[in-house]
Amino acid sequence: MTDEDVGDPPGPGWALISDEGFLAHVGPVFAREEAHDLRCAFRAQPRHANLLGVVQGGMLMTAGDRALGVAAWRSAGRPCATIQFAMQFVSAGRIGEWIVVEPEIVRVTSSLVFLRGTLRAGERVVASADGVWRILAER
Repeated sequence: MTDEDVGDPPGPGWALISDEGFLAHVGPVFAREEAHDLRCAFRAQPRHANLLGVVQGGMLMTAGDRALGVAAWRSAGRPCATIQFAMQFVSAGRIGEWIVVEPEIVRVTSSLVFLRGTLRAGERVVASADGVWRILAER
């Protein structure tokens, strides 16, 4: 990914998530954390479009899974893996918009983290998500 691919973050306090894996192909994705408030965001680019010219649902699911997964890791204090994830598409994400994911921890047990999240373009809800992450054993 070149500096031109990254673009500007959505505002002050946002930092690029460095990832040489899958996100390198679909990103860039940015994160911002203040106290216990985590947000992740990406700018919808033409390569994220589906055949209708709006953001492909798979991209929204990727962003949701990453943001909720990061929140799970932080709440558990160690790596977690997605074991269930569901998304409800509420409205279309438009190319050029910043899509921001707002994760919320619902419950943490000794082995699982339950989360939900909202994806927004400005004030408009684009999708909602929920899932369960397994807290992995320490190695």
